[in-house]
Amino acid sequence: LGDVYKRQLLKEASMKKTIFVLLDACQYEAGTRNLGYLEHLIDYKKGAKYKVKGELPSLSRPMYATLLTGTPVFSHGITTNDTLRTLDCDNVFSLCQKQGGKTAAAAYHWFGELYNHIPFRIDRERIQLQSSETINSGIYYWDDTYPDSHLFADGEFLRQNQNPDFLLIHSMAIDDQGHKHGSGSKEYEEAIAIAGHMIANLLPTWRAAGYHVVVTADHGINELGIHGGNDCAQRDVPLYIFSDQVSAGRFENQYISQLCIAPLLCWLLDIEPSPDMMAEIPINMADAISLIP
Repeated sequence: LGDVYKRQLLKEASMKKTIFVLLDACQYEAGTRNLGYLEHLIDYKKGAKYKVKGELPSLSRPMYATLLTGTPVFSHGITTNDTLRTLDCDNVFSLCQKQGGKTAAAAYHWFGELYNHIPFRIDRERIQLQSSETINSGIYYWDDTYPDSHLFADGEFLRQNQNPDFLLIHSMAIDDQGHKHGSGSKEYEEAIAIAGHMIANLLPTWRAAGYHVVVTADHGINELGIHGGNDCAQRDVPLYIFSDQVSAGRFENQYISQLCIAPLLCWLLDIEPSPDMMAEIPINMADAISLIP
């Protein structure tokens, strides 16, 4: 028992802290045009950028499940935005907890429903701190117009006050403007630029504090303000990784699978991925890394 306890302490001490920023409905092309600071860091080889082919259907709730379980929709069973149930499979939050880590999320309330419990109670559960849930600490919103200025402040509060090992920050503002005005509109592109500004304010602090940072999207959106389908506007999203464990540069000449995100987050956290995670991490994400099945 003593040896087991010592190994667990060593594992907890070695866990690497990671922040996962999810920009809902941020297209690959639109993100490239408007996330100026992130693109600057990639130009100067301070991070890595990939082009992700999103899973289908390109809908929010199914992709919230796919991104953090590393499994496709037919496997985890969240088939539409109306599929109201809590996931019963391992995910990045649960795997982090099993290794003794703390989890947190500043996010749309659907994450609370997927990873904690149903139903989400607005009157009781907007703020949950140090709970025994899969997401230990959360600040949740339910209004699609919730501003990014508040969302990123929520996330930074959780980082500073709860000291999570894994922190999700999920913005809905881009998706909201995309549905109202379509991709390519001034409003949609401006929402991406605002999110980029918020990240630029915080990213140097996060990196100085020793956090790996991953920025991506669940899906894109088309000029009609629709997503769920199979064209590039609805599926192609950017992936930015800022970590000294990842080879820097642009790796956008070919697609990587969205199923890579969950095992990537596990690898950055230094925890074992779930056996159900189906994708392999591209070899050029690190100078020396074995492919994770």
